[in-house]
Amino acid sequence: AQRPPERAVLVAGTLMGAGDVIAQQLVERRGLRGHHGPRTLKMMAIGFCFVGPVVGGWYKILDQLIPGTTKVVAVKKMVLDQGAFAPCFLGCFLAVAGAMNGLSAEENWSKIQQDYTDALLTNYCIWPPVQIANFYFVPLKHRLAVVQCVAIVWNCYLSWKANRM
Repeated sequence: AQRPPERAVLVAGTLMGAGDVIAQQLVERRGLRGHHGPRTLKMMAIGFCFVGPVVGGWYKILDQLIPGTTKVVAVKKMVLDQGAFAPCFLGCFLAVAGAMNGLSAEENWSKIQQDYTDALLTNYCIWPPVQIANFYFVPLKHRLAVVQCVAIVWNCYLSWKANRM
């Protein structure tokens, strides 16, 4: 009961991989021959091992901290999610992605400094309305999956941002 359901973790990893495929094919226009499969596998691993468990666990904690499903509760959850969790999670995501890409600690820190503010501001353009709806309408057990479905575009952005050297 302390970890997110395995299905939600599988969805997170799969959709992180899909976001990377979209980033490589539609944003970077690599084509099938230029597709970097190991990069997609790394993004999937980040989804399976980091995004799924961390975000799924966060939703459980958030539901305990602020119980209920009223509109006011949904706004409170969104404010805590976007004000406290999102900035920390995004920094950790960029650090994990940099480490998975083989960056040294100094290179990783430099990349985080380069990308973090832009990524956080982009996050704030997308996620507050999504999270209010998610916290108001969606049961806890489905929140990670719903967010990851909406996040396919976000995952594409994160993959592009994390893998742009």
